[in-house]
Parts: sequence; C-alpha cells; structure tokens
Amino acid sequence: MTVTVAVAGASGYAGGEVLRLLAGHPDVEIGALTAHSSAGSPLGAHQPHLRSLADRVLLPTTVEHLVGHDVVVLALPHGASGEIAAQLPEDVLVLDLGADHRLESAADWEQFYGSAHAGTWPYGLPELLLTQDPGAGARETRQRERLVGARRVAVPGCNVTAVTLGLQPGVAAGVVDASDVVAVLANGYSGAGKALKPHLLASEGLGSAQPYAVGGSHRHIPEVVQNLRAAGAPQVRISFTPTLVPMRGGSSPRSARRCRPTSPGSARPRRPRACGRRGTTPTSGSRSSRCCRRGSGRARR
Repeated sequence: MTVTVAVAGASGYAGGEVLRLLAGHPDVEIGALTAHSSAGSPLGAHQPHLRSLADRVLLPTTVEHLVGHDVVVLALPHGASGEIAAQLPEDVLVLDLGADHRLESAADWEQFYGSAHAGTWPYGLPELLLTQDPGAGARETRQRERLVGARRVAVPGCNVTAVTLGLQPGVAAGVVDASDVVAVLANGYSGAGKALKPHLLASEGLGSAQPYAVGGSHRHIPEVVQNLRAAGAPQVRISFTPTLVPMRGGSSPRSARRCRPTSPGSARPRRPRACGRRGTTPTSGSRSSRCCRRGSGRARR
C-alpha cells in the first residue's frame, strides 16, 4: 500500500533529510513540497543532492496544499507548526519536527519560547522509558506503547535525544542521580539553520568551538528534564552546554553524572543494560568525563 506524504519546510535542512529518507522508501509517494520565502523556486536550488526531486517546484506553505495526503511532515521553525496543524484533518498523521508540541508544561514553553503553548502531542521517542518506583523494583514501560494509533506525533529534539538515551537507563535503574548532571555537546552547523549569520561563516567557524545558549537558557533543557522525570528521576538539575564545531551536522554528547549511594543492608539498584565495565554507567554512544563507583556516591575523574 502506497502512502502519500507532504513535507512543509522542504527547503531547510530538516526537510531535506526527511526527503532523502522518503525518496528511498518503496511504499511512499512524495506529494506536495512547500516552503515559505523559497516558494516558487525548484527544490534542486536548495537540495541539490535530491536529484530525483530536483525539478519539483516548492509551493507556499498553506493548509490547502497540505490536505489530501496520508501523512504531513512539518519541518518548520519553532512556533510555526501549531497554527497549521490545528487546521489539518484529524485522520491525517502529522509529524511535527519542530518543538511546538513536545512540552507538557505550558509554563515551560512560554518561559523558553516566549509564545502561547500550542498543546501537547504524543512524544515521538519510542525508546523513552516510563518508570515507576526507580531502583530494584522498578516497573517500566516504553513510550512506544503510547504511540500506537497516534495521529499526531511530536518528534523529539536532536540534543534531547542524545542526552536522554544516554542517561535514562541509569536513571530508571536508580543508579544515576539526575539532580547533578552535566551535558556538553559538540554540534554541527546544520542545527543552526540556513539563515546567513556572521558567526556561521567558514572564516569565523573553522578551527574553533563556539558554546551557545549557555547559562541555562537553551530551549532543549525543559525537554531533557521532562524525559528524565518520565524515566523516574524525582529531581532533575542539568548544566547543558551545546557547542558549535566545524562539521556539517550531527551531535556528539558527553554527559557526566553522579551515582546514587546505597545504604548498608539496602538492595542494590538494578544494573542498567547500558552499563559498560564494572562500576561505571557510560552514556550511550559517548565517553563520560566522569565515572562513578557504586555504593560510594562520589565521582572520580
């Protein structure tokens, strides 16, 4: 069965990556491709690597161009998805790659994004652990079960996914103390979008590393906190520092965290499946700058 898919924001980096994946799927028919300021131009002028779609002309991003498809992917700037999504039929599967529908707390959205909250959709991270009673007797389910049959899905942030998947096994097992977490990420330039900015020029960025959104101001912080709480953390405090490095895209996270101490005679926390060598709980796909000794509650460098 062929599924028709429309992509809003097809001229951007996220939209281009979605189209790259869709173009190789045998059961997908790519429908309307829309953009904002780039409407009227050929897709090949913005995504030259998508040769099979190069002659497609970008349409204005309107509801009229997006209806009539089985799936609509919204690859739009933060704050732009809510109004369009609200006008799409309920039986259409809508995937929002922006942040508009990720956060459960309207107060967090307003604090970090500065606009009205568009509502909360099912969170599109199937591997997210939902834990009750963290520790040896923890009861776990996964977000995958909540996504069954969903017609609206909020796709998680890039930095958020990297940090969440690395830390949540230890949090769910009662091993990691989420009240003292440090995350430093090396990010490629595509995450900053295509807008021309002086600090993104090659002459400025090559050979340098540029931290940004420091001091607890990064918009992904409340999303990480939300996920670690879902994994069972009673309290989350995180120092979050993303850093632009001279590579096209991707994210390389490094997370440091303390282990929970165990009292004499208490049951040992379950060892998370992601554990590496004895006594440490490394983050997924990365090397931690701190490792911890179970039972001591102290970190060593």
